[in-house]
Formats: sequence, structure tokens, C-alpha cells
Amino acid sequence: MTEQDTFPRRVWQILAAIPSGKVTTYGDIARLAGSPRAARQVGGVLKRLPAGSKLPWHRVINRLGEISLTGADLARQRQALLAEGVEVSPEGKVSLERYRWQG
Repeated sequence: MTEQDTFPRRVWQILAAIPSGKVTTYGDIARLAGSPRAARQVGGVLKRLPAGSKLPWHRVINRLGEISLTGADLARQRQALLAEGVEVSPEGKVSLERYRWQG
């Protein structure tokens, strides 16, 4: 593994590839990044995205098809997904069967 090929960098590249109108899970990203057991670390990478990042962090949900964030952050993610045509329940639930992207 080179200095350029770090886990966060791989997560960013995968994140950039998720098409508009689709979602994926933290676990799917971990698997695609070569670390299938690192779903929590994916969450950490997303949490540390720089302010103003254009990466579509809002397209990542948990394995149950739910937004993991709460309060205003949940509302912000829900609105971003709705704006892309993804149906999201008021509680933050998305149909993985319908909207899941798996790379």
C-alpha cells in the first residue's frame, strides 16, 4: 500500500462514484475499499470530511436502510436524498431493494 492509497482515500473514491438517486451502506463501502469489517471506520471518514466537501456523503446509510444521523443532521440528509428522487420515510428509512448501489 502506497502513501497515496490510504483507507480514507479509497472511501472518498468510492463515495465519489455513487450515482445520484442511489444509496449504499457503510458496510458496502468498507467491502469495496478492501476492508469488509471496517463499516464504523467508514462512518469516521465521513464524519471528518472537510467543510464544503462536494462528496455525496448523504448517499450513505446503514445496513437496515436507515439514516444513522439524528436531529438536524438526519433532516439535512433526508432532504438531500429527497432532492435526488430517493424516497425517504419521515423516520429516515430508505428501500435498499429499490435504491441500493453496490459498486
